[in-house]
Amino acid sequence: MVSSVGERLVITSPATGAVVGEADCSDPAAMPATVDAAREAGRDWEAMGFAGRTRVLLSARRLLAERAESAIATIVAETGKPWEDAQSAELTFGLLALGFWARRAEGFLCERGRRIRSPLGLGRSASVAYSPCGVVGVISPWNYPLALPLADALPALMAGNAVVVKPSELTPLSSIWIEGLFADAGMPPGVFSVAAGDAEVAAALIDAVDMVAFTGSSATGAKVMERAARTLTPVNLELGGKDAAIVFADADLGRAADRCVYYGMLNSGQTCLSVERVFVEEPVHDRFLALLADRVRLLRQGPPGGPGSVEIGAMAAPGQHRIVTEHVEEALAAGARVVVGGPGGGAPGEERFHRPTVLADVADEMRCMREETFGPLLPVTRFSTEEEVLRRVNDCTYGLAATVFTADRDRWRRLAAGIEAGTVSLNEPVAHFALMDLPMNGWKDSGLGSRHGREGIRKFCRAKTIVGARRGPSPAPHLYPFSRWRTRVILTALRATFRRPRRGSGRS
Repeated sequence: MVSSVGERLVITSPATGAVVGEADCSDPAAMPATVDAAREAGRDWEAMGFAGRTRVLLSARRLLAERAESAIATIVAETGKPWEDAQSAELTFGLLALGFWARRAEGFLCERGRRIRSPLGLGRSASVAYSPCGVVGVISPWNYPLALPLADALPALMAGNAVVVKPSELTPLSSIWIEGLFADAGMPPGVFSVAAGDAEVAAALIDAVDMVAFTGSSATGAKVMERAARTLTPVNLELGGKDAAIVFADADLGRAADRCVYYGMLNSGQTCLSVERVFVEEPVHDRFLALLADRVRLLRQGPPGGPGSVEIGAMAAPGQHRIVTEHVEEALAAGARVVVGGPGGGAPGEERFHRPTVLADVADEMRCMREETFGPLLPVTRFSTEEEVLRRVNDCTYGLAATVFTADRDRWRRLAAGIEAGTVSLNEPVAHFALMDLPMNGWKDSGLGSRHGREGIRKFCRAKTIVGARRGPSPAPHLYPFSRWRTRVILTALRATFRRPRRGSGRS
């Protein structure tokens, strides 16, 4: 939670209401100067080369490991999430990402020769080089205040850019903590900076930077894109999701229940990749529902008191409790039933916690099956055939990820080919986020562009094609002055070359 006092943000714990820190608000009017300073610092950072930048990131990784408890405590204080959620989904990701980008960035971006297959390229050399955009504005949300800024900042930095992070005004402390970590690791001043504040600060940042990487809701992402269009600033959008888990009768039901509960309730369900819809094959529906209920009943909820204290923490954003409650109440009014939990939670008027809830007998048109809930809610429905479940899973405006629980790999591949989502996993939701060799893409309203992999760093670059001249004589019959004879010769040559399909012409 946050309140504003003068030009400072006062941050309170969503779990306890206690003040946990303060942050200076950035002045939107000063944003052009902030970005200019970052651009100047970025020139020296780029000049350090991959070797110099790698040394800084590996030093930051060592310091992050040494200061792990401090990082976790900062995250827990401003989000109200359990210690283990901060450790597994934020600290661990940060350590992996620092090492990954330090070691892989150069290979993704080094200038490479490109084979030219066109006959017009005969005798020419060609290569593609990647240059940094300049200053990247990273606008990050409140649900993962350490992992998500790093997910975009690290590849941008290793590409040679400077980065200005605009964290959520609810959770700026983790980004400020990262800024201090990088400074201690030897990153030059101004290369990574934090601009705390509200939507006005974000708008000013978008106007000033060379590229924007935004993570957040689809509605806000559309506003970011609209603002960036005024200056033709490139954007990458990682937006909302309504990820489905499909459980077939031949699946390991215990494993599937464990993972649906964990990845549905992780971070109180406040994860874009959360399991938010569960489709269960008819013959095992009732048994699987009982397995889910047994596991959810064991979950402890409350203010995090250190390692091992609770599984479910607080709702980090004001209003999120209301959205979850509305989804549950609307479903119940339309005929769904509560298996575990129910609407709301805590004392009357308390909006810090929503009880973990499992709903059965839900219909596809209910809000809990169509809109992003972003809370500790698992709506469960049944299906009969592959064709039916594929149609129903795809009847959604989001397309971030989906998981198929089955022992039949051929079935999984069939569904993976048909599901309209950026990632389709077998028997393991969400885990692909840590597989940074692979791009993570959002389809439909779930985003624009890629995160991770070579795609996830090249987006922070300007590609340059470098074409060499032919060796030796270079006849150019197409140049001025035109002549009837040369035109006929060229046309005859074109007909002779292209009137019959060439062997291998179907290859790219």
